[in-house]
Amino acid sequence: MEKKKIKAFAPASVANVGCGFDVLGFAMDKVGDSLEIELTSQAGIQIQAIQGQGNLSTDPEKNVCGVVAKAMLDKLNHQGGLNLQLTKGILPGSGLGSSAASSAVTAFAVNELFNRPFTELQLVEFAMLGEKLASGTAHADNVAPALMGGFVAVRSYEPLDIIKIPFPDELYCTVIHPKIELRTELSRNILKQQVPLKTAIRQWGNVAGLIAGLYSDNYELIGRSLTDYIVEPVRSLLIPGYARLTEAAFLAGALGSGISGSGPSVFSLCKGKETANDVAKAFQEKAILMGLPFDVYVSKISKMGCRIIE
Repeated sequence: MEKKKIKAFAPASVANVGCGFDVLGFAMDKVGDSLEIELTSQAGIQIQAIQGQGNLSTDPEKNVCGVVAKAMLDKLNHQGGLNLQLTKGILPGSGLGSSAASSAVTAFAVNELFNRPFTELQLVEFAMLGEKLASGTAHADNVAPALMGGFVAVRSYEPLDIIKIPFPDELYCTVIHPKIELRTELSRNILKQQVPLKTAIRQWGNVAGLIAGLYSDNYELIGRSLTDYIVEPVRSLLIPGYARLTEAAFLAGALGSGISGSGPSVFSLCKGKETANDVAKAFQEKAILMGLPFDVYVSKISKMGCRIIE
């Protein structure tokens, strides 16, 4: 017997995590999107309202929630429909997995309504359809942590293979979001399609080092493995004051910093809450000096992904 109505939440996420373009991501705490979803006898998807951040379409064919929900209803061969009310806690184009949170919370909520007919990996695949609509690419490095929680690695896309990575208890993330919109599609289009082998080898070494550091609770190894030699040199040019922000974070004690997703948000990994708060203060001071409007978040890496909240 299906449930009739639920409310669910999906957290924001940081993807790429420096060296892990399209394969690494982790869930944040508290910040995210929520969705009220109700089964109806009328066929089709109705997006009744979108509240909070952003100016998004309520057309289900142009909204990630509608695309994900329709694919799931089609797979279930369900003749009825759904009413959706989305509350955005993440600004679109922020680099904090805005479209991923909306896609993930929809996949999770539909699955809950129908008493969990799909596996967690299938939910990631459904949520990736929303990412394809939003950015043109069906990547999983935001939707996987949003759904599953914690730190994840996408080992393979064909077939999809996702690994949960353990991480140190005192690993915190500080994020500054300069209030400019940077569309994922734009920040993907500027990337080079070919990489010199020497550069790729350096990048592989850092991915290996970061994973090893997470497994072994080696904070220093985590910090020195975050450097991205491929994507950051190009995308950082689109983010005002990027070098000054990351330098301020380093001086405040951050293990390392990078671009969150496609930007413009900048993240720093820190050992302990006190250091994470120091980095937040450094971010704030530097952004004020540069005249940038901004939001700052301090978060533990969240072990929880999507969940029912009502």
